[in-house]
Amino acid sequence: NYIKKKADGGGQLNILEAGCGRFWPINMTGVRYSLTGVDSNKNALEIRQIQQNDLDEIIIGDLRYIKLEKNKYDIIWSSFVLEHVDGAEQVLNNFVRWLKPGGLLLLRFPARNSAYGFITRITPFWFHVFYKKYILGCKNAGKPGWDPFPTYYDKVLSRKEFHEFCKKQGLVIREEYGTNFTKTNFFTLLEHSLVKIIHIISLGKLASDYNNLTYILEKK
Repeated sequence: NYIKKKADGGGQLNILEAGCGRFWPINMTGVRYSLTGVDSNKNALEIRQIQQNDLDEIIIGDLRYIKLEKNKYDIIWSSFVLEHVDGAEQVLNNFVRWLKPGGLLLLRFPARNSAYGFITRITPFWFHVFYKKYILGCKNAGKPGWDPFPTYYDKVLSRKEFHEFCKKQGLVIREEYGTNFTKTNFFTLLEHSLVKIIHIISLGKLASDYNNLTYILEKK
């Protein structure tokens, strides 16, 4: 709805997908747009183009260091990418610079200050691959171009720190959502129980009522 409202003027929207997933997830019916995909993982970009072939421009590069035009994009979308960057605040600063005034920054990332985020931070990467492949049943997990990817969970990805970042950078929070687990089986029920226990032991500092955060932000 926010994107379609921004497209009401009839012009073409310049959209940056920062950290390409395997497909563009938003219904863009009736919206004229140009989609640029950026990722440091060449294999992921190749999979995207083979499966979807929906990118108008492809840029292989590190979101911390690539040089893109200031005030270029109407929309920047980044979904479950920032937790994989050692230096996420540097990337967020780039997003603000690349976004036009009045542009929208759409973000999804796991919350560092959640019990689930804590579990992810203290467990080794091989376990993440094992969990994705054998518990969730994703046969391609760990293969080149396929998640999971190593995680860092910079401090800016905690809810309080992120609010402070938005205030400092002149980003208006239009919407904020917290979501939790969606699948239910024996293993996830155990996971839910562990999350509740960690929440209690942390005296409420590690949230159990959400593990992922979604933001719709507008640049002043």
